[in-house]
Amino acid sequence: MPGSVTSVFSEAKDFAAALRGEGWLGLLVTGAGEFRARLTQVTLHHLRLTAAEERLPRIGVAAVPPDLILVSLARGSGPEPIWGGVRLGQREIIMLGAGQRLYMRTDGPCRGGSIGLPVSKLARYGSAMIGADFDVPRAAQWRRPRPAMIRHLRHLYSAGIDAIERRSNASIDRKTAHGLEQQLIEAVVECLSDGSAIEATGATGEHQDVVARFEALLEAQPKRHILIGEISSTLGVSAQTLRISCAEQLGMGPAEYVRRRRIQLVHGM
Repeated sequence: MPGSVTSVFSEAKDFAAALRGEGWLGLLVTGAGEFRARLTQVTLHHLRLTAAEERLPRIGVAAVPPDLILVSLARGSGPEPIWGGVRLGQREIIMLGAGQRLYMRTDGPCRGGSIGLPVSKLARYGSAMIGADFDVPRAAQWRRPRPAMIRHLRHLYSAGIDAIERRSNASIDRKTAHGLEQQLIEAVVECLSDGSAIEATGATGEHQDVVARFEALLEAQPKRHILIGEISSTLGVSAQTLRISCAEQLGMGPAEYVRRRRIQLVHGM
């Protein structure tokens, strides 16, 4: 059933709670100032569109459900989000496969959006459109579709978001929602089937794994003071590898990340 909601937040913990409903794990604000964020969520029949506007830089982890994929794109001007250490350009998209987790961070005011859709529906539409089996990617893919394709996808996405934001939480009627959903799925298939892939650095996958294990270690012992050397030894990596991995994925060193997490823990977020 189509539905929608637009919410405005002045507390980071409330925004983090709303993002958990979108599959996000944790939210760490990394900049000083007054927190302000806006979240628009549009549910069609099978697709879900999300648009976020944030004032302060932050780090979060996207966790895609096992039966969905997530397609993310930048919105408007300003610093673009950084996914897995790769900045997402205005003419690019990133697709996260079912069950995947990936760090996303911002380094200033940011506007980002995503499209969540079932794996089975994407595979069915893809096969029908290309006349052969359409393999839905399982790992993260950064892609630069042809200009006409990305413009078309952004136009359809914006049509769904703008219709709700202009009408102040009004819903899209069933017929319009069905038509928009079909066009969006077709546009996603086209963007994934054509254009060029953006190659991440060769060590990015390894760095993602190091930071994920680093995070798990901190979560298991949130109040214990652990030295960076001890963390490196426990993870089985060098201190340099830990520093490089954190700088790429988190935008800061491990000691600074631990310090910020502790401050957040004290404030009960």
